[in-house]
Amino acid sequence: MAELSITKPAGGLSFGLWEKHGAVIVTGLCLLFIGFAWMAGRNEMRSLEIVLYILAYVIGGYQKALEGLETLFKEKDLDVDLLMVIAAIGAASIGYWMDGAILIFIFSLSGALEGYTMEKTNKDIQSIMKLRPEEAVLLENGKERKVKVEDLKKGNIILVRPGDRIAADGIIIEGYSAINQASITGEAIPVDKSKGDEVFSGTINGQGALEIKVTKPTEETMLAKIIHLVQEAKNEKPPSQLFVERFEGVYAKVVVAVAILLMILPPFLINWTWSETIYRAMIFLVVASPCALVSSIMPAILSGISNAARKGVLFKGGVHLEHIGGVKAVAFDKTGTLTSGKPKVVDIIPFTDYNETELLRITASIETLSEHPIAKAIVKTANEKNILLAKPKELQAIHGLGVHGILNDITYKIGKVDMLEDIEIADAYLQRADQLEEQGKTVIFVSADGQPIGLLSIEDTIRPLAKKVVDELKAKGIKVALLTGDTETTGKAIGKQAGIDEVFAQLLPEQKVEAIKKLERKYGKVAMVGDGVNDAPALATASVGIAMGSAGTDVAMETADIILMADNIENIPFAISLGGRTSRVIKQNIAFAITVALTLVTLNFIGGIINLPEGVVGHEGSTVLVILSGLRLLK
Repeated sequence: MAELSITKPAGGLSFGLWEKHGAVIVTGLCLLFIGFAWMAGRNEMRSLEIVLYILAYVIGGYQKALEGLETLFKEKDLDVDLLMVIAAIGAASIGYWMDGAILIFIFSLSGALEGYTMEKTNKDIQSIMKLRPEEAVLLENGKERKVKVEDLKKGNIILVRPGDRIAADGIIIEGYSAINQASITGEAIPVDKSKGDEVFSGTINGQGALEIKVTKPTEETMLAKIIHLVQEAKNEKPPSQLFVERFEGVYAKVVVAVAILLMILPPFLINWTWSETIYRAMIFLVVASPCALVSSIMPAILSGISNAARKGVLFKGGVHLEHIGGVKAVAFDKTGTLTSGKPKVVDIIPFTDYNETELLRITASIETLSEHPIAKAIVKTANEKNILLAKPKELQAIHGLGVHGILNDITYKIGKVDMLEDIEIADAYLQRADQLEEQGKTVIFVSADGQPIGLLSIEDTIRPLAKKVVDELKAKGIKVALLTGDTETTGKAIGKQAGIDEVFAQLLPEQKVEAIKKLERKYGKVAMVGDGVNDAPALATASVGIAMGSAGTDVAMETADIILMADNIENIPFAISLGGRTSRVIKQNIAFAITVALTLVTLNFIGGIINLPEGVVGHEGSTVLVILSGLRLLK
């Protein structure tokens, strides 16, 4: 059944009250007039009885009739709303005023219940919209000024008092507090934040006052992205829903055609009276309408999306919820996904006359402008040692390999051994690199004007729950693979720690795409989990792309189908289970809807076992039940 939509009345009730309770008011008035009509009929006030029934028809069926006629004349199509109204008018035309009125009432009641249940389904998602603060306290020249959040610009300094909602994404420049980030990341426990830490718009400040430097305009904040993605998810219909809607248009025409035949043929074929024939045809119009079938899918999809959103898993659309339920393999990127993404420099090994400090200064200076986690780790180590860094010239990043740039007129190359393939490196240094990689460390070589001058090893610890996640996926019969740009030795070392046997190493971005295609040919649907720019092609290629929300790049989040807002990879098994459960509920709903419709049609024509009100109760009852069935996914 199409969702009930009530227009604002000419006067009297406020718009807010009517918008919220209009369907209930209409249903109540319809029932009231049916009651008055019944009483008038008992007192043999026939004219008044009919007038009251007409009022019940108009009040309860006006909106549906209007919607049905708009569909008929504007879209040249039939829908279930018009079928119900035609059935009610048909019943009245042969003297069954009460039966038709009950049809209108129950149809109106069903619409009101559907509107309520859909509102309940969307409640968790819609609440995100309320998280956006309207005002911020701007600090300028030591003075405070309230401004609209939309007027904040990158670089502004804002003050957030204890208990206030943070108005923009930014970096803390002064203060310490515990931030409740549940609305963005799904983390139940407030996170301690201090100078230099990132905070998000829409999160709630704890006990301390904070001064925050705005890093993103309002339309680019994490909250704005979530709202945008949620709106897309609500509007994007999965293939199953689109199919059912197309089916509804064709099916409604078939039902009308069959109903016309049923109003003409029975008196000639099986000696029914014309009154009985038209009455049975009206019942057929009601019980054969695909209301329950149409309502079998979207309530379940929206409930699943809502459930996932509460746990920090954001689906960009219902189609992805359906797809993830059929995933047969999950491929993890290594850095920032399977590992914490916060690597640290462990070994600094100069080859020539450079000392450790000078080698670190050169490497960190070249990496200053890079956003790669390894680059950040090197720069962080240099800053911790209070090493003064210089700004490189002509910096260029080679995806999957490293960077090169000019510093003090010397051209430096920094990256994996393949980055230095045109440079001769002594076997002793290569053997040392192999030993470090066997320990699960990533080795970065440094060259100056074509001569190797040293290497650094970086260690990125595996996420604490990574092995548990892998074990859960394996227990579900899902294959797990690791994709990394690191060497095979490093990849296998991390894979061993996580319990992953299938490792694809030394991959460039385009090679990650090939690895995904290979896994799909081997196993079927594949989910790719990543966080970086170099993961974006693989995320787009996979059956389902899953991006890390907090640590992930904008490109990865734009490309992915699902976002883990708190980077909780432990939610991946949950998302897969939810997808599978959603598919099962939808199939159950469809099977139930079809069974009820066939049963009611059969009972209508075999001995006339059911009357119109009973047909209405069975038909509309099944619609409400499939909606309530979909709401099970909220838990």
